[in-house]
Amino acid sequence: MRRITNWCLDTGPVLVLAAIAGAGSFTHIRDTATEHGQTGWMSWAIAVCIDLTCVMAARERQRDKKTGRQRRGPVSWPVLVLTGGIALSLAANLQQADPTVWGWITAATPASAFLIAVSMLERRATAAHPEPSPEPAPSTELVPASANVSISQDADEDQPAHRDGPAPALVDYARRIADEHHTRHGTPITRDTLRTRLGISNQLATDLLHTLHTA
Repeated sequence: MRRITNWCLDTGPVLVLAAIAGAGSFTHIRDTATEHGQTGWMSWAIAVCIDLTCVMAARERQRDKKTGRQRRGPVSWPVLVLTGGIALSLAANLQQADPTVWGWITAATPASAFLIAVSMLERRATAAHPEPSPEPAPSTELVPASANVSISQDADEDQPAHRDGPAPALVDYARRIADEHHTRHGTPITRDTLRTRLGISNQLATDLLHTLHTA
């Protein structure tokens, strides 16, 4: 209920302005058409065509912006149609004005207010809505060995492993890597994969796998 109330308070005045201004512009266009031989339902049809052409062109222009469509010339087709509709609407409204400055201003007010209201509604309809950012996927890049434990591959290849096995911090880190691999691929991690992920020697990778399997 609160959402509906806020929408009415926010958009209602613009809709009322569009309706009143559209009716005034419609009347001027219809009277102009009637004075120039288009009587009966034809004068009404002409007024509807001009006003709805402006609305349709404004909608199409906003749709082009939303979809990122590139124009092929200096002016896009919706902008050209909108310009022509505005020119016809203003010309018909000014035709009904007294030949004075204020006469022209007051006669052009309904058409101008209607076009402004339509542009406001289109601007609100095409406003960007923030979308929730997707959760980042687990990184598939190789984790450098220096992330948590500093390991020298040359030292591991030249020196035998300690009697007590790999360091506990390295074992914990290798366990996290192995669990991540198993969760992602559904298979136990291999020696070569563990060696590549940690950047260690084959012997140390073998010792780590043995420790993980017997832990």
